Amino acid sequence: MAQLARYLEAEGWRTYSCDLVPSWGQEGMDVLAGQLQAFVAERLPAGEPFDLVGYSMGGLVGRYYLQRLDGLKRVRRFVTIATPHRGSLLAYAYGNPGFRQMRPGSEFLRDLDRDVNRLAPTGFTSLWTPLDLIVLPARSSVVPTARCRKVWALGHPFMVWQRHCHRAVAESLGETAP
Repeated sequence: MAQLARYLEAEGWRTYSCDLVPSWGQEGMDVLAGQLQAFVAERLPAGEPFDLVGYSMGGLVGRYYLQRLDGLKRVRRFVTIATPHRGSLLAYAYGNPGFRQMRPGSEFLRDLDRDVNRLAPTGFTSLWTPLDLIVLPARSSVVPTARCRKVWALGHPFMVWQRHCHRAVAESLGETAP
């Protein structure tokens, strides 16, 4: 995400990077969302709206923050990159809490889908690539209530490394929320 942050800063955005730990699914996304909530309270100017960008499972962390921890009160635009909104079959290979939450049809994902329409005021955008080999199937990043943008990237990690993907994030942030 450091390359993306540098790109966005060069384009005029002020960025904050929140490293959630542990980051390999050892904790559930609800726990990591609590870390995001604490980061926002401690590091961002009080009451100031901000845009939220989440990559991979970070997009699900962002959704939980928005939908369950009152993040909607402050977030203007929400962009996810290569996020398994519908789960990933790869998550069955791991037993960690975070991976169990990312399994297709998990209670965690069903819960978030119950009121996904609450994200509409943020101009919710999901960027995805058909070449993703982590989010399986790749179309699991597609959410009917989001603006879904197909971005051709060589695979999952390239979604935050390739310059044209950076541009897609910047364009999504520049769009006016409905």
